[in-house]
Amino acid sequence: MEFGIPHISTGEMLREAGRKQTPLGLAAQSRMDRGELVSDEVVSAIAAERIARPDCARGFILDGFPRTLTQAESLQTLLEEEGIVLDAVISYELPFKEIVARLAGRRTCEKCKAVYHDKERPPKVAGHCDKCGGKLFQREDDRPESISVRLEAYNRSTAPLIEFYQKRGLLVQVEAAGSPDQICETTLRRLETRRAESSYVTVREF
Repeated sequence: MEFGIPHISTGEMLREAGRKQTPLGLAAQSRMDRGELVSDEVVSAIAAERIARPDCARGFILDGFPRTLTQAESLQTLLEEEGIVLDAVISYELPFKEIVARLAGRRTCEKCKAVYHDKERPPKVAGHCDKCGGKLFQREDDRPESISVRLEAYNRSTAPLIEFYQKRGLLVQVEAAGSPDQICETTLRRLETRRAESSYVTVREF
């Protein structure tokens, strides 16, 4: 991790709850498999619980949260209560066709959760993880039919967040074209530029 702080994926936390077959996890998993958004209350509660853990004391990166204005407002309230400063909000920009191709080609290791891509980042041995040898699978929400539902949900619920954070001077837009390494390099460069133009000492991405 570039900043030495935890990467928090609310989606992965929900999927883990689904694998453990908790009532909350099963309910959330069924919605995610269809590409639908999990309720604001559930996601906000999970994020709040994770942020409260000791390893987040120096900062953290939130991935996949917030996704609605209600979630953004809940996050803002939580951060104010905890005295945490929101430093930056990253918005990755990519054409529709490329989004579908990228998600549909994604494969995840069933053991260590490492992520690969059929074209952009294929494993050395087809169908198996380079790191642990685990079997690779396609998430239900990465299937083309689910992707369409996810993008519709994005346009309806998530796109308004761009204006929400833009008005607050927190939005950093990054063109997500190129390889994962290139996108990461571009993101870090944009964050460093933002930090140089401000008085922030640390960088936290949401």
